[in-house]
Amino acid sequence: MAEPIRCLIVDDEIAAHYVLENYIGRVDRLVLAGQCYNALDAINFLHREPVDLLFLDINMPELSGLELLGALNHTPRTILTTAYTEFALQSYDYGVTDYLVKPIPFPRFLKAVDKVLNLSIPLTALPAAPVLTPKPPVDSIVVKVDADWVRVQFDELLYAQSWGNYVKLFLPGRMLLTPLTTSELESRLPADQFIRIHKSYIVALSKIGRLSGNTLHIGETELPVGITFRRELTERLHHS
Repeated sequence: MAEPIRCLIVDDEIAAHYVLENYIGRVDRLVLAGQCYNALDAINFLHREPVDLLFLDINMPELSGLELLGALNHTPRTILTTAYTEFALQSYDYGVTDYLVKPIPFPRFLKAVDKVLNLSIPLTALPAAPVLTPKPPVDSIVVKVDADWVRVQFDELLYAQSWGNYVKLFLPGRMLLTPLTTSELESRLPADQFIRIHKSYIVALSKIGRLSGNTLHIGETELPVGITFRRELTERLHHS
């Protein structure tokens, strides 16, 4: 008899737990091992309990689903469950098995689970308890531009500007317009390389030329510095 597949749901939405718990209960081979409502609790659970399959949300407080995957040296098979489509391409850099967009129809759930059941490497061969060790740092993000997906290297990004429901990304000699909010972009950028200087602007620390009063200079470009962001900015510049 085939071994049961122990599943862990990681999602900050109660409704998502109800749906996935119901779906898991309808598949004989799947067993619900646990439920977590944020990534930090999930890390602690993975250290305590063997898990074969993660149903993982992306947008969660403190630590996103992709950041969770990036922090683990060994991960269970992972099916991402999210309301957002823009992370699809980026997610496969983390070796996920499938990407489900909410609301998730049961037939689509079954198709994703079938991929896990038919993988050539036995689930029993996977490490039971992942060890939390850092991976090499991620050096880029993938963003949607019109109908394409574009990879943006962190060391090329000068600054970003909010533009309604979009963000303008300024790189040497070009500008990209992508459907992200400034807060969503900020959560995907490394905090040690970028800083928010205004409700509408994020800049690369290494690209800052000088700060004059409430004006920041990146090359010939002048950007406003918000009063509430100035103190952290000056402290970061002082220690850089």
